[in-house]
Amino acid sequence: MSKVVIKKKGKKPLTFNKGALHRALGVPEGEPIPESKKKAALAGKYGDKVKKMAVFAFKGALAAGRKTAQANKKKNKKGSKK
Repeated sequence: MSKVVIKKKGKKPLTFNKGALHRALGVPEGEPIPESKKKAALAGKYGDKVKKMAVFAFKGALAAGRKTAQANKKKNKKGSKK
């Protein structure tokens, strides 16, 4: 279990434990979390703490970061096909 800190200029640092949501949901790290478990976690069926982790991962800062990274990756691939 390693702590990850995301720092951005002018923003409060975000700190979280890598793999904590996988462990809380009983899914091995490296495997995707099944959609049914995602929905249950977001609904709070695994508890309040897991709900907060799920919102952070699937709807919050981490989700936004993944979408941005994916968009940048697509942009870079299109730009390199000259």
